[in-house]
Amino acid sequence: MKIFFSPASPFVRKCMVVAHELGIADRIEKLPSAAGPVKRDATIIPKNPLGQVPTFITDDGQVLFDSRVICEYLNATQSGKLFPSDGKERWARLTELALADGMTGAALLARYENVLRPEELRWADWTDGQLAKVRTGLDWLETAAPSFGDRVDIGTIAFGCALGYMDFRFPSVDWRAEAPNSAKWFKAFNQRASMQATLPTV
Repeated sequence: MKIFFSPASPFVRKCMVVAHELGIADRIEKLPSAAGPVKRDATIIPKNPLGQVPTFITDDGQVLFDSRVICEYLNATQSGKLFPSDGKERWARLTELALADGMTGAALLARYENVLRPEELRWADWTDGQLAKVRTGLDWLETAAPSFGDRVDIGTIAFGCALGYMDFRFPSVDWRAEAPNSAKWFKAFNQRASMQATLPTV
C-alpha cells in the first residue's frame, strides 16, 4: 500500500491515525508530495485528477481518494471497528466525521488566505468567516465531548486531527478557553500512540 503524503496535512494525518489504530501503518509506503491549492503536484495527477493528498494506492493498484474513502477502506479491509457497520451509530459517527472535516477544511482555507494569498489581496472577513465555522463546530463539540469517554472511532479521530491542526497552524487562537470540555477530552485523546506518531511537521 502507498499514500501520497504530506507531514502537515490534517487529512493525511487522519488516514495515518486510522492506519496506526488498525496496526498497519508500517505497511503503508509514504510517497513524498508537493501538493498545494494553487500549484498541484504533477506526480499525483495521473493517479488523482485533483492532484491532492491524500491519494492512496492499494496493493492491487486501485487508487482511492479522499481521506474519508481511504479511512473506510482501511477499516473495512482490516475488519476494524472504527466505522460502525449500520444503524443510528453509523450515521452519528459519519455526521461527526463530516463536522470535524468541515472544521478542518475551514481552518485550511483560513491558513491559505493568510499564507498563500499576496498580502495586499488578503481578506480579513474571509479568514474570520472560516474561523467562525471552527468556533461553531467547537460549540457542538463542547456539548458532545463529555459523552465521548474512551471512544476511538472515525468521529473522535477526525475531531482529534481537527483540533491538532488548530494547535499546529493557529497557536494564537485560544480555543481551549472557549471549549474546556473539548480541551479536556483532547488532552487525553492526543496522548494515544497513533496521535503522537502522526504529529504534524512543516
